[in-house]
Amino acid sequence: MVENLHFASGIYSCYIPRVATKKKAVWEGCPIRFGMGVFGDKWTLLIIRDLMFKGKRFYGEFTEPVEGIATNILSDRLNRLQEHEIILKERDQHHGARFVYRLTDKGKDLLPVMLSIVEWSEKHDPNTEAPPEFMQKLRNDPDELRTEILRALDTDKV
Repeated sequence: MVENLHFASGIYSCYIPRVATKKKAVWEGCPIRFGMGVFGDKWTLLIIRDLMFKGKRFYGEFTEPVEGIATNILSDRLNRLQEHEIILKERDQHHGARFVYRLTDKGKDLLPVMLSIVEWSEKHDPNTEAPPEFMQKLRNDPDELRTEILRALDTDKV
């Protein structure tokens, strides 16, 4: 079965497999379905946000009570992100008992998506917490902002 999505620029076809069931959905093929299968809940995107923009690297940093993620959900989402090669989990060189989480290149490729979500949310959320300087950079020189963020991620100085 093929589902057609209609866009102003034309039609985008998306194959919908007949064998997909509630228990075992097929999450490949359609780009939207695939993306939602990887990072389609709020916790996963918030973990990516924290790694990308807030400099969080250690398990305990993700449990801070701002959004209140339960530790079982955090563990599950970190494992899922690892399985999909969005993040890398490595032993901390300075404290061997703990692990450091980092975005992989595949994870860094989500930067334009995350910036689009920030831009959309800032526009439509009257209570946005997006820093004005950040939003000004995003509007005025998005390429430079992306470069700065990627540079910081590559040097681990976010």
